[in-house]
Amino acid sequence: MSYDRSHRGSGSHRRRHNRDREEHDYHDRRREIYDTPEQIIKNTIIKMGEVDPAQEVPRVAKQLCDGPVIVPAISEGIRLGVIQQPYKIPYYAALLRLLHDPAPSETETSATPSAPSLGKQVLEDFWKGFQGYLDKLAWRDIRLCIHFFAHLMVAQVISIESMSALLQSFATVLDEFGVSYGRGKNAALCAIEGLLIAGAVIKKSSSPNTGEIIKAIQSFNESITSSKLLVQPMVSLHSDSSILENADELLDNGLTVLKALEASDFLDAWNSVPQPYLDYPDLDPTISSPFELPSILVPPEVIELDGLATDAGEDAQVKKEDWPEYFFYLFDNTVTPESASISGFLIRSNIRDVIDIFEVNRKECARLLLEYPKWCVPGTFKPRSGAPPTEEDPNAKNWQLESAVIETILGSLFLLAEPPHKAVYYFALITELCKLSPSTVGPAVGKSIRKLYVLLGDGLDVEVCRRFAEWFAVHMSNFGFQWVWKEWVPDLALVKDHPKRTFVRRAIVFEVRLSYHDRILKTLPEPMQNDPNVISNQQPGPEFEYEDPENPYHDAAQSILSLLRGRSRVEEITSHLDTLSTSFETTSIVPHPHTSIDALVRSLAVQSLLSIGSRSFSHLLNAIERYLPLLRSLANPNPAQGGGDDTEAKRNILDAAAIFWRRNQQMIGIVFDKLMQYQIVDPTDVVAWTFGNAGSIEEVGFRGAVMRPSSIGAFEWDLMKGALDKANGRVMVARRKVAALRKEQDDSIARAKASGGVDVASMEVDADVKPIKQDDPAAESPQLTTALKAFTSLTREQKCALSRTIEGFVSCLALSPSDPHQNPWGQNVITEQAWERRLTWSDDDWRTWGTWGWYRHFCRMYAPYLRNYATTLSTVGFARIQDATDPAAELMRKTWDIATGQEA
Repeated sequence: MSYDRSHRGSGSHRRRHNRDREEHDYHDRRREIYDTPEQIIKNTIIKMGEVDPAQEVPRVAKQLCDGPVIVPAISEGIRLGVIQQPYKIPYYAALLRLLHDPAPSETETSATPSAPSLGKQVLEDFWKGFQGYLDKLAWRDIRLCIHFFAHLMVAQVISIESMSALLQSFATVLDEFGVSYGRGKNAALCAIEGLLIAGAVIKKSSSPNTGEIIKAIQSFNESITSSKLLVQPMVSLHSDSSILENADELLDNGLTVLKALEASDFLDAWNSVPQPYLDYPDLDPTISSPFELPSILVPPEVIELDGLATDAGEDAQVKKEDWPEYFFYLFDNTVTPESASISGFLIRSNIRDVIDIFEVNRKECARLLLEYPKWCVPGTFKPRSGAPPTEEDPNAKNWQLESAVIETILGSLFLLAEPPHKAVYYFALITELCKLSPSTVGPAVGKSIRKLYVLLGDGLDVEVCRRFAEWFAVHMSNFGFQWVWKEWVPDLALVKDHPKRTFVRRAIVFEVRLSYHDRILKTLPEPMQNDPNVISNQQPGPEFEYEDPENPYHDAAQSILSLLRGRSRVEEITSHLDTLSTSFETTSIVPHPHTSIDALVRSLAVQSLLSIGSRSFSHLLNAIERYLPLLRSLANPNPAQGGGDDTEAKRNILDAAAIFWRRNQQMIGIVFDKLMQYQIVDPTDVVAWTFGNAGSIEEVGFRGAVMRPSSIGAFEWDLMKGALDKANGRVMVARRKVAALRKEQDDSIARAKASGGVDVASMEVDADVKPIKQDDPAAESPQLTTALKAFTSLTREQKCALSRTIEGFVSCLALSPSDPHQNPWGQNVITEQAWERRLTWSDDDWRTWGTWGWYRHFCRMYAPYLRNYATTLSTVGFARIQDATDPAAELMRKTWDIATGQEA
């Protein structure tokens, strides 16, 4: 063996090289990173006012004037501050007011023309950013910029005429033909909040237009009165009034404030919002002329036209529906900001903006909300304990900050049809607030829960009740499940399905999901522990129907379990099931409650499979995926071989899954979702099954349940929503795939035309090139053809699911002589006389009232889909009540017409 001397030192050389490189990297990491002048300017502006805004504004203005003047950086810093920190907008206006002052040298030589002031240059650049928000129709950013411009107009930096014209431009949007509610609402809010800040000055100008703007907003608001009925958090089925005692609609509220200010010549506007710029001397218009805002035209909404329609020629595109916004008020006007006052309206709007903007950082959002009083007029909120004493102001509002914040958060959480963000964000935000200040936020949360609980029997919407129960359970889980349950013990005397008892039952179900049965049981007082309608006496586990050795089919189920545990092939299990079916047929007795031998075999197979997967979620997925062919053969029998109808087969599979998990409603929903995901059953099957078992799901596992009129509760709604979302989601995925393939094909054809009929993108080296015939009608790719067929099939399935849901609600609520389980309470609970007697209602009355609530929620939740297929769905869904004139049928059709935009 020989060694090459030239390589003997290579190892030490590599080590020395690596050590040198590591030392270099270490020193490089320690090297300080310096901000650029632009970054320093932007950071200075964005962080302005964190300690004392009034003192920091002049200092920052001097720093900007004395340092390197970089107008784009100053403008960008102010623009980011305006749209990301709306509570600082008055102080950014004060900053720009100081930058608008001419330099001392210019005032001495005012006879000669001078360059624009720094403030005017910054404002010109700021306007470019605002125009960008306008082009994108970023409505919140637009509205916050309107706040900024309004403050600048009061500070004499912007001319009154150009500001009036700007607000008039948004009022003009409301007169557009066919303007959508979402576009009109956002434009109206821009005009309303701009007038609340600047209206006092505009009103005193030579040509005030406040009255015209208010009239335009009012006309638009009156045109959408009917749609408000579907999104009221307090339901009155017998009333068409849009005015509620515990909630105000946003535009109604803004109009009320504007009209009151208009009547008083905006006298109350001066001391309602911070105006720090008024402490500075007035600008001399001969030296610093006001900035003229350019005229604008609000661009139209962008409508995507991809030409994709259903097989019936209906538009397949779905646009999210915008609904009127009703916000809850849980406290008196002496506790939280009065919604009918200018300060109350703007404070609530400001808090909502902070909640929306900082959705990405709930901890920072909680901190800012608790520091919000420093950005308000002194006396707006009650001083915190330990704060230095101040002089008593007879005009001080002294509202409670924590109650105002919690009320605003819950108002957003309970918006119908959907909250702006996921519900868990609001849950987590309230938790963070409680952690930051438990002594002040905790009592506000407790009072809110108690006030909401009182409303449960007075018409609180069923979807709001569901979210309330979820929030209550999650909040309790974050704080040791500590609640004074004994306060609600007297309500155990109410009927079982009263909304208060339903709330308690559902909240405890959620708590058990977040913890475990025995722990939650110990937190309850003894009367609740002993009530099976409050908490079950069994843990929410599986219940294998054939596990009992006394069951006549115990041995058959054990034989199937043995094969599944041994991971036998699907063919072996199928053969064994056929053998069992043959042996059962020799008895010539159909086992009750199964309708056939095939139904019994399916129940045995499905429950055995679920038993294998009951240990955990991963076990369930593994079991389903391993035996997908078995499940598909059970769900799609061959009629030629006597297998029966696949509709019945799928119903049997769903029955078996629901029986197996009847003690755990959450798992029923999960199993149903997986069966739909793997296409064992269709969404229509789940919807039909839900209505077929409505009213008996929570009883005794569908075995021996007392037949009663069908009704829908929160659990049934969860199953239906999962099915409808699955059907709608599949259509949207298929639509996007078709759009992508069409774009790809169009690009290919364009390249071919540009290259003289040859698709250069698909050419291979040395391959025979065949020119593309540009007038060839059969130019669709096989992938596109397949995608279009899938889209057509999925759209048909979507419409079937929606129409089956409508038919189900009709069968639950409208009288039909042909229905053996018709609901006589459907029209009894919708009258005013019946509502006044609700204290004497039975369980059937309350269940029917809840079903009406879920029908309303279905119509508003899926309005975009219902509107696209309105003709088809109404023809099929309402066929049974087409000529009916009873109150229930009339109310169903009226709710449908409002949701689909057909209300006269």
